[in-house]
Amino acid sequence: MCLFSAIFGTVERELLSIGKRKERLEAESDGSKPSPLTPINDDFSLTDVVAMDCEMVGISQGNKSALGRVSLVNKWGNLIYDEFVRPVERVVDFRTRISGIRPRDLRKAKDFPTVQKKVAELIEGRILVGHALHNDLKALLLTHSKKDLRDTSEYQPFLKNGRSKALRHLAAEILAVEIQNGEHCPIDDARAAMLLYMKNRKQWEKSVKDQTRLEQKQKKRKPKKKPKLKDAAIVKAAVTAS
Repeated sequence: MCLFSAIFGTVERELLSIGKRKERLEAESDGSKPSPLTPINDDFSLTDVVAMDCEMVGISQGNKSALGRVSLVNKWGNLIYDEFVRPVERVVDFRTRISGIRPRDLRKAKDFPTVQKKVAELIEGRILVGHALHNDLKALLLTHSKKDLRDTSEYQPFLKNGRSKALRHLAAEILAVEIQNGEHCPIDDARAAMLLYMKNRKQWEKSVKDQTRLEQKQKKRKPKKKPKLKDAAIVKAAVTAS
């Protein structure tokens, strides 16, 4: 069984690699400029930084969201995990116009606990990049260390008048690439978030270190102790007597 898994994993990575090479070759052959989101190499390893994006479906009365698909890419933008997810509750709205998810996609999809466990393993101890990551982590019922979160919806230089910009706007303005034009692709969204991070990584990491250093200094500063009631009364009496 282990041998089969190893062989299957190798074949799967090779097929993905061939697909990426074909994607680059097609772009070169028709004279068009490759998309900035197209990975520049065939490294599918699990890097120290990963980006994640999720798509949701509607459950209950349709107004509650549940995880329908999750995609993760490494720092090169190469896909390391992509799964449709079968929610615990019945899906009443596939939200296909946005999510791109259709009934057929979930018929043989993996169950939520299986996907949740795998994602937890992939992101553990790594820097996690994404856009509005609190929504994705909430859907996965997972938490992640705050110091290891790099959220493009919260990074100060990406804000406008203190407010978050949509990922598609950041991609258009900074990467000169169009995403989310119709049905969303979580792979492209994860790649866009990763590229935004990688282009600003040096300054971003410096700001994280500065913030951490500031918080540590604030913790070290001990607040001045207020005099006890008895001591305060003695001081007051001494002042009155003089």
